[in-house]
Amino acid sequence: MNNSRFLEILKASFLKYLETGARSNEKLKILHGAISSDLSEKLKTTNDIGGVYAVYSLGFGSGQEKKIVGRYVDKAVDITISKDGQPVAGIAVKYVMSNYMQNSNNYFESMLGETANIRCNEIPYFQIFVIPDKIPYFYNSGVIKGWERISEHNLKKYITLSNDNIDNYLHTPNKTLVFIVNISCEGNPPYDDKKGYIKYYTETPFKLTLSPKVFKFENSVIYNDYEEFIKKVVHAVLSL
Repeated sequence: MNNSRFLEILKASFLKYLETGARSNEKLKILHGAISSDLSEKLKTTNDIGGVYAVYSLGFGSGQEKKIVGRYVDKAVDITISKDGQPVAGIAVKYVMSNYMQNSNNYFESMLGETANIRCNEIPYFQIFVIPDKIPYFYNSGVIKGWERISEHNLKKYITLSNDNIDNYLHTPNKTLVFIVNISCEGNPPYDDKKGYIKYYTETPFKLTLSPKVFKFENSVIYNDYEEFIKKVVHAVLSL
């Protein structure tokens, strides 16, 4: 799966989110399932001299997540890769679609904790973080308070993370994909609440493309390159 196909999957997942709501896992089945299918194909999930690989997630295969034994607690992981029946790597996927700023520290701290829990048990762990470069902030009533625009300030913690030596910092994922997209449409959308927002994007053609924003990340973070990220994951798994 290349970047263009990944963007198509993200668009389909976004539309499913609008259709089913934030609490539904239907959008996850589309996204997690597509990534798992891609991994499965690349790992050749059949008998070979390297072993038998299998991938588990919502929307793929059995349609179930698989638990990985952590150092402190067992964790049901978004995408689990097993070799000869034993989990050998995990990938967490976060696709943020609204109200990022108020939750950004919680998202990040949770990611660090789950990564440390699994990597301390000597199992590689990877992260995918997807977010539009402009997203709505909704009040509980559904009214749009304003728009949050992703900037270097918002991503400072990921930029710091990108400088980490993963051998020294077990809370740092083996590799992180930061994928920022742009959702664009013609004209000025005529909506001011969640209901209008959903109606507009489910009825009006729009484009979901790579964000033109440029950020400098170091080695442990890959920016806007799904193909390179998956290549790194596959290489790491096959090297175990």
